[in-house]
Amino acid sequence: MKDFKAVVLAGGSGERFWPLSTPERPKQFLRIFGGESLIRQCVSRLSGLADGADVSVVTSKALVRATRDELPEIPAENVIGEPERRDTGAAVAVGVGAAAREGDPVVGFFPSDQMVGDPKRFRAALKKAIARARKTKSVVTIGIKPTFPATGYGYVDPGTGRFVEKPDEAKARRYVKKGFLWNAGIFVAKASVFRRAFAEFAPELAPLAAPDFDLATLPGAYAPLPKISFDFAVMEKLSGVQVVPGDFGWDDVGGYAAFDRYFPHDSRGNVREGPCTVVDSEGCICVARSARISLLGVKNLVVVTTPDSVIVVDKSRVSDMKRLVAGRRRN
Repeated sequence: MKDFKAVVLAGGSGERFWPLSTPERPKQFLRIFGGESLIRQCVSRLSGLADGADVSVVTSKALVRATRDELPEIPAENVIGEPERRDTGAAVAVGVGAAAREGDPVVGFFPSDQMVGDPKRFRAALKKAIARARKTKSVVTIGIKPTFPATGYGYVDPGTGRFVEKPDEAKARRYVKKGFLWNAGIFVAKASVFRRAFAEFAPELAPLAAPDFDLATLPGAYAPLPKISFDFAVMEKLSGVQVVPGDFGWDDVGGYAAFDRYFPHDSRGNVREGPCTVVDSEGCICVARSARISLLGVKNLVVVTTPDSVIVVDKSRVSDMKRLVAGRRRN
């Protein structure tokens, strides 16, 4: 599909998987789930729709070299380093400008740190989204069929295209009952459609999406930009958003709870990865990358060792990992 360009968004810091994930090797480089890194899997499942020169990656400046090493088939100039973190609003704008220098191709945006259980069905849904984007002046998103009333994901109404942010449990149950879909952060549209949307709803980001934007000026251009997600900046304000339902084993792999989904359990529900001794303990996740971990008489803990860190977290608090990382920085 030569009129289709893919942009992989890889600017995250991976704080929810600290200390396995670090600023130097964040979540998208982890080779825990599926044998290959998450960013490698992301690019591989685009095969046949966008290959090599038709793929760009927007990441942080500090991760450009690591990204190029991980994805050698992508031209070096297609790996773009953001000088500062400005969330996905700026990253999408930069991606539009970099991917669509000529003509008006369909451009698709894909988070680099997600899992897909059935790549074939993913590509089938993406083909539908691309075909629809070619024919319309709308942004097309792929919404994921919920498997439970999640409070950690945003939702999209497939009938109206309306986006709603992460709900409480009661709202999540209502959303699922109404047929709302999870927002996976996958957006597809013609470059001109993205540019018009930025011009109307986020004019401060619009210059980055221009086909003649000079990437050499990125540091100066980024300094005054707001830190805002593409969802907040554009998608929640757009009308006429079209939704393609997707059911292909999507998983955000948001944190340590994912170990329960992808690793085998012992008879008492413990997950062990690396040298772990677990006695009279239940429902624990034990990941030993350096010192052996030994657990006795505990329940529902996440315990991780790396060469320079040890963490012990109650399973019910894994969603607060960013607070732990922030506290570590202060101390």
